[in-house]
Amino acid sequence: MKYPVAIEPGDERRAFGVVVPDLPGCFSAGDTLDEAIDNAREAIDLWLETVIDGGGPVPDARPFAEHYNDPEFAGWIWAVVEIDLSGTVGKSSV
Repeated sequence: MKYPVAIEPGDERRAFGVVVPDLPGCFSAGDTLDEAIDNAREAIDLWLETVIDGGGPVPDARPFAEHYNDPEFAGWIWAVVEIDLSGTVGKSSV
């Protein structure tokens, strides 16, 4: 499954902030853009594991264009993070 992530640009004093719009409350950061994307993957994994362990549904990712055109994320960098759910899907009915 692929999730779009919005990355707020960082600089020498601020980390790159990451938000996963399809997973409420799922966020992360990194000192570099690459680190921010790697940390986003870890945050998504943990978010999904928590939801699945609790018996909740795994949200589908909305079309990328919906997020890209959202004014809340104007000027942010976009990336797509691929998540392998094969190890967690069997834990609950999704």
